[in-house]
Amino acid sequence: MSKWKLAWARITRRMWFRATLYGALGVVTALAGAFVKFLLPVGLAGKIGADSVGNILGILAASMLTVTTFSLSTMVSAYGSASSSATPRAARLLIEDTRAQGALATFIGAFLFSIVGLIALSTGIYGDSGRLVLFGATIVVIVLITVTLLRSIEQLSRFGRMGETVDLVERATRAAMQRRAEDPLLGGMHCLDALPADTQPIGARQVGYVEHIDTARLHALAEEHDLTVHVACQPGTFATPDRPLLHIQGQPDQELTEQLRAAISLADARTIENDPRYGLVVLTEIALRAMSPAINDPGTCIDVVGTCVRLLSGWAGKCAQGEMPEVKYPRVHVAPLDETDMFDDVFPLISREAATSLEVQVRLQKAYAALAASGYAPMRRSAHLHAGLSLDRALQHMDFAPDRKRLQEVAARENGVEPGAHGAAAPERS
Repeated sequence: MSKWKLAWARITRRMWFRATLYGALGVVTALAGAFVKFLLPVGLAGKIGADSVGNILGILAASMLTVTTFSLSTMVSAYGSASSSATPRAARLLIEDTRAQGALATFIGAFLFSIVGLIALSTGIYGDSGRLVLFGATIVVIVLITVTLLRSIEQLSRFGRMGETVDLVERATRAAMQRRAEDPLLGGMHCLDALPADTQPIGARQVGYVEHIDTARLHALAEEHDLTVHVACQPGTFATPDRPLLHIQGQPDQELTEQLRAAISLADARTIENDPRYGLVVLTEIALRAMSPAINDPGTCIDVVGTCVRLLSGWAGKCAQGEMPEVKYPRVHVAPLDETDMFDDVFPLISREAATSLEVQVRLQKAYAALAASGYAPMRRSAHLHAGLSLDRALQHMDFAPDRKRLQEVAARENGVEPGAHGAAAPERS
């Protein structure tokens, strides 16, 4: 996703944007009758009954104000519920959910339509033909409100619930993975195994998270000044002044160095749009919160494990095809996402927090087996490694001998791992 597309997508997902757009559309619709009234024959309004449009608009304005207030309070409660029961990082996705914003914006637009229509009626700018146009527009708005209400009943009943929050994070993560899988090197060349000795590092001026890497801008500067750029970061990398973000082959001056540095956009927090690993981190946080002593919900943890398996299996399927996109920026070298890091974002933390839960540990072993069967070699190696680590960790913490035996049987059957193969051997217990 380009820098400008990312900025535009951010703006369009703001709650005020959709509400403002629908509100402006409602105002324009309400005033349309004053401009098109000359196209309708005189006297037609009385035959249809358009004189009653004022009463309808009054009822509509009062009801829409109430519905808007109720919907907004429900959404705010859902944000708080998601932050406390799932993770605060998921609340941002709920706020940016276009389905909920669409319902609220429709109600605000209908309210403004009614208010502006009543004001215009009181000034007498419509005339008989204009009232007929307003009457027709009111009927259309009522139909739109009815459809929106019917859809929002089901939506608001699930909004902010744990399952809905997990699904929302999964959709956002899958979209980010899809974009990165289609362009794994961000249009550049594959990174070198070892950096050339004549490179010089460029770090950030401030502390933050890498939000976007403008490889097109980096390539344009490299072409102009005969440079080769080696990108040493990924979207989501924690940037500090002493951590190189770029390694440059060439002799950039101070001004050029600042231009190269400006091609790396930083933010105060990570976002999922260009950083699919962050989506996995958010899902893991939900699982960890579910396994905390205060909540103790293995079912949600198991659901998150299944969600991560779906996402990683989809990633493996895309990568296993081996189709590399066309190199657009040959002077820019970029590293692909590392599947080992993806596994480290998810499974060690869940395995640690659920070390005493036989149900979660059994599901983890089956998850590793499913990922190993994906046919993608890096995924298979990571799955086998983490299967052994999870087994060793669980055997260190489980006190009940039949549970340990059951887990060992599952691990041996699903992944062919034995205790102690990837870590410390399980202690003897009496």
